[in-house]
Amino acid sequence: MLWQRRVGDTFYEVRTAGRTRRLYTNGVFHSQYNPARPHCGSVWDLLWLPAFFYPPAALQRVLVLGVGGGAVIRQLQRYVRPAAVVGVELSAVHLSVARRFFGVGGAAVRLHRADAVDWVRRYRGPAFDMIVDDLFGDHEGEPQRAVYAGAEWVGRLEACLSPHGLIVSNFASALELDTSAYRIDARCRTRFAAAFRLSTAQNHNAVGVFLRRRANVRQLRRRLAAVGPLDPRRRDGLKYRIRTLPV
Repeated sequence: MLWQRRVGDTFYEVRTAGRTRRLYTNGVFHSQYNPARPHCGSVWDLLWLPAFFYPPAALQRVLVLGVGGGAVIRQLQRYVRPAAVVGVELSAVHLSVARRFFGVGGAAVRLHRADAVDWVRRYRGPAFDMIVDDLFGDHEGEPQRAVYAGAEWVGRLEACLSPHGLIVSNFASALELDTSAYRIDARCRTRFAAAFRLSTAQNHNAVGVFLRRRANVRQLRRRLAAVGPLDPRRRDGLKYRIRTLPV
């Protein structure tokens, strides 16, 4: 145990395992990051992995909704190096933990304490090339999506997206993804040129990836292979499952 604090009914902990830092909120595992390892084999890998569908230069502005400990931001900085990363997080404690224990910061990073739904609704600035929707809370000790991915929410995210951008959305299960507007609303589905589902052997989560330009699994694998430690063919490489979704 490295640090802990109770704020009202919420109990926060930061634990270590070697150089790995882990954030727990009410016992729910929210973030994991190890600066000595490029990937952790868990769901957080799936949130930054889709950046490799595009050349790094194509992703200059990234929006992360649900910062947690900031593991996704750290990996984006490490591998993609966007010119601007904007993080929106409801919990002031999470933002403090991200800065203090996970090393989130730098001139390219701006963190906002705000309700993500309200922030997205009010946003009128430059479009984002990549949006990561990782808005999760907890219910009876289990992680739970905080915002239903209905047509209204998908439309609001799309309004913040650049013409060539992609949305990465974390779901607690494949069923939750399959019953979201991304899959069941024809108007939402046809707004994207390519779509994929990512998963790992360690989690039940399903991560949806929705791109405004055409992409394929072969492109993703080729770009990952160019970054040695991420090459899926290596024994210690990045491990994930991917399925192409109809659009």
